[in-house]
Amino acid sequence: MAQISRDTLASPSQALPFWLSLGTLPVALAGLAWGGFWTLALPAYCWILFPMLDAALGLNKDNADPQTPDTALGLYTLLTLIWFPIQFAVLCATLWYLPQSQMSGWEKAGMVFGMGVMSGTIGLNYAHELLHQKPKIERLAGDLLLASVLHSHFRSEHMRVHHLYVGTPRDTVTARYNEGFHRFFPRVLIGQRRSAFAAEKTMLTRKNLPWWHKSNPFWRYWALQSAFLALALLLGGWQGLVIFLAQALIAQWQLELVNYVEHYGLTRRHLGEGKYEHALPRHSWNAAHRATNWLLINLQRHSDHHYKPDRRFPLLQNYEEDEAPQLPYGYPVMTSLAMIPPLWKRAMNPRVRAWRRQFYPDITDWKPYNKAKNPMPKGAPPQRP
Repeated sequence: MAQISRDTLASPSQALPFWLSLGTLPVALAGLAWGGFWTLALPAYCWILFPMLDAALGLNKDNADPQTPDTALGLYTLLTLIWFPIQFAVLCATLWYLPQSQMSGWEKAGMVFGMGVMSGTIGLNYAHELLHQKPKIERLAGDLLLASVLHSHFRSEHMRVHHLYVGTPRDTVTARYNEGFHRFFPRVLIGQRRSAFAAEKTMLTRKNLPWWHKSNPFWRYWALQSAFLALALLLGGWQGLVIFLAQALIAQWQLELVNYVEHYGLTRRHLGEGKYEHALPRHSWNAAHRATNWLLINLQRHSDHHYKPDRRFPLLQNYEEDEAPQLPYGYPVMTSLAMIPPLWKRAMNPRVRAWRRQFYPDITDWKPYNKAKNPMPKGAPPQRP
């Protein structure tokens, strides 16, 4: 494992592979212009091309100097900032053009599906990166990306719930052991909206303010989402609204597939009386697959993201097997497996059990940890490392 110096990290040759996500722009425009099988090219670009590149290029376990200042990361930050205008332009073109085009039904469906893949695989991933940063312009860009797929609550849920309670029953988006994605998805769509609103309401209550106070970010979320719904109607009429809602649902499905993979079956040790150990790198699945980390701006180095949530994506560190569990393939392959629960469980359940033996050999009864409740009865003595 080599360390990437600050000077090397700042060079265009080091940064440009992460710009491969911009390849979705000409692919999307080709679909709108030429129709046919080009309308299916966006999912193929993300789900087929990059796993093939992973197979050819292998793993990348090199780590950048984590003390690299933001001034050396300009090309990386620029990429995430320009994504919203690009995605917004493609979305507007799709909403305006498809309702009046002569494309067949399957071609239109292909374009809508591809737009949802683009918004979910790339857009929501970039939104996640932007929301963790301090500059207001980056957080605004993240909010706009979330609103464009009607998922604005993710900001509150992710920052105020997920990062605090990952690997515990209080975190809705931690997938439980043996829970199939088709049960996970509806549970999360409903549960994370509730938990996000409850978290903001609790914050306001601590300030002796009601939930309807103007400082509640949900007012901003609702306003931005309403603006996008109005834009869809304006550009494409009722068909435009249906197209917008469909691409939003597909994008949310993409995000929750990733959420499902990232923490499946990994739980923090219960210490008794509702308390848990601190979140560690071992509580997230890690993947060092080179090409898909380019496409997903190192999201697969998820163990380090939970260790240092505000660390910019080029600085995220890789962990070896003795510190964090490893996925056998990158996210495109793993999310595809998640859609087929028997194949997913065959691939992942033995890995979860091996993880338990490796990090928690003293815990012999895992049944309570597989349920959405406190894994130890009230008053039970705490289990110590």
